[in-house]
Amino acid sequence: MSAVVSEVRTLVPLDVEDVVPPLGQHLHALGGETMGTTWSLRFVAPRELAIDAIERLVQRTIDEVIDEMSHWERDSALSRFNRAAAGRWHALPSGFAQVMTAALAIARISNGAFDPTLGAAVRLAGFGPPGDAACRSDARDWRGIELRDGQLLQPGGIELDLSAIAKGHAVDRVTRALQAIGIVHLLVEIGGELRGHGFKPDGSPWWVDVEAPAANSGLPLTRIALHGLAIASSGDYRRFRIDAHGRRLSHTLDPHTRAPIAHGLAAVSVVHESAMWADGWSTALMALGLDAGLALADAQGLAALFVQRRGEGFEAVTTRALDALAN
Repeated sequence: MSAVVSEVRTLVPLDVEDVVPPLGQHLHALGGETMGTTWSLRFVAPRELAIDAIERLVQRTIDEVIDEMSHWERDSALSRFNRAAAGRWHALPSGFAQVMTAALAIARISNGAFDPTLGAAVRLAGFGPPGDAACRSDARDWRGIELRDGQLLQPGGIELDLSAIAKGHAVDRVTRALQAIGIVHLLVEIGGELRGHGFKPDGSPWWVDVEAPAANSGLPLTRIALHGLAIASSGDYRRFRIDAHGRRLSHTLDPHTRAPIAHGLAAVSVVHESAMWADGWSTALMALGLDAGLALADAQGLAALFVQRRGEGFEAVTTRALDALAN
């Protein structure tokens, strides 16, 4: 366990390809709204590039993720699965199957600290879409899910919620769509989850500052070069609600109690080659808390930054893999 001690902690990838953009390239910027949040894109391309076509490609790619995995859209593939009768197998779109494969892997490795079947519990906690008056109270968890050859079995009563990993998947998916048309120097962001490749026109990397849980946190700044890397964060400062007793309730649930976490961990940021895996792992580590989360992250070789509440202040703690990125 090692605390961040420098005023600015700079992180760089261990493997850097030095293929910079050709001379005369322009830095473009686009953005919009989606998934109840915003998206942004910065990329390097000729000045005369058809920007409208790029914007349509990004929006279409994100919309595909929503159509597949949104628990807010009644006609999404995920919502149809949630309403299905017991014993039915559902053929999943390839992206949905990819996310479920990752979600179940993280659930297994974390002993259920990440659980994609918390849809009903999230709704009851006040963070999900409105549902039936009589909310399901099925005792099944992620272990009741069976995924086989791209098909998912509804055992009965399972409500999926992939909001803790699908946004990262959307970042990866947009990145791949842009790379497929030849845009290789880019920074993609959706709701604070980011992935970067290549360089800016001046040869500098995509520098990103890790968000602090409070403006007056007193924590040193952590800055990372997203060159072939992604970063995702979970935190109780982003989404929370105040209950009738004035208590602050985190949107992150402990899957074992199905109640908001209350162990004082304010935030976890994970650096990974995939935004989807960073997104899922940050949620699992957030649910575990500092001690158990740090032990699991080190065991899995994850580059992670934990921010723990200490009285009125905060403590930043890093894993060995994150320390290895420190410049």
